Amino acid sequence: MTGPRTTDVSLRAEPRFEPHRIALIAVAIVVIAAAALFMRWDWLPDYYMLALEGLWRTLWILVVTCVLGFALAVPLGLAQVAGPPWLSLLARAFCTVIRGTPLLLQLWLLYYGLGALFPQYPWIRESELWPMLRQAWPYALLSLTLSCAGYEGEVMRGAFAGVPRGELEAARAFGMRPWKVFRRVWLPQAIQKALPTLAGETVLQLKSTPLVATITVIDLYAVALRIRQDTYVIYEPLLLLALTYMVIAGLIVWVFSRLEARIPVRMG
Repeated sequence: MTGPRTTDVSLRAEPRFEPHRIALIAVAIVVIAAAALFMRWDWLPDYYMLALEGLWRTLWILVVTCVLGFALAVPLGLAQVAGPPWLSLLARAFCTVIRGTPLLLQLWLLYYGLGALFPQYPWIRESELWPMLRQAWPYALLSLTLSCAGYEGEVMRGAFAGVPRGELEAARAFGMRPWKVFRRVWLPQAIQKALPTLAGETVLQLKSTPLVATITVIDLYAVALRIRQDTYVIYEPLLLLALTYMVIAGLIVWVFSRLEARIPVRMG
C-alpha cells in the first residue's frame, strides 16, 4: 500500500525552482544591476508621485473594464449558444465588429466622434452629466469595456458550448428551474473551462491600456512619454514601464492560476 501512495505523491510534487526559472531570475538580476549602475535615474524623485498616479489610473481602468466587459461577455456568449436566432445574430455581429477593427480606431471613433457630437446639444451641455462627458476617461472606459466584451464574448460562447448537455439535462431532471440550472451548473462550469483563456485576455487588456494616452488620459504610458519630453531621457522610463507591466501581468497570471486551483475544489 505504501508503494502506490509514495509514487502518487512523487508525481504530484513539482520542483519549486526549475532550470528555466533559475535562468530567468539570473537574467533579471543582471539586467537590474546593469540598469542601476549604468543608467540615469536622477529624474525619478521628481516624477514619483505622477508615476503613482499613472499606475493607479492604469490599474483602475484595467479592473473596471475587465469586470464590466466580462459582465457583458456572459450574455453575449449565452445568446450565441442558446438565444433566439435574431439575438444570436446580433451578438455574433457585435463580437465580429469588435474583433475585426483596431481598438485604437474604436477609441478614436468614440472620443472624436461621439464626444464631438455632445457639445452640439444644449440640453447635454446643461445637464449634470456634462462635466463627466467633456472628459476623456469615460470614452476610454467605454471603448476598452466594449473591446473586452467582444473578445471574451467569443471565449464564453465556446465555454458555454463545451459544457456537456447531459449535465444540464440531469439538473433539469432534478427539478431545477432554468435560472438555477444556469447559475448552479452551466455558468460555473463554463467559467472553469474559460479561466485559462480569460487570464490571457486580461493580460492583453492590460497591454491595451496605453492606448488611452492618445486621448489625453494620464496612465503609466502617458507618464513615461512626459518624462521623455521633459528630460530627454528615453530608455530608462521605457525600461521601468516595461518592468511595471511585466509585474502586473505576472500578478494577473498568478491570481488566475490560484482561481483555477480552487474552483474545482469548490465545485466538488
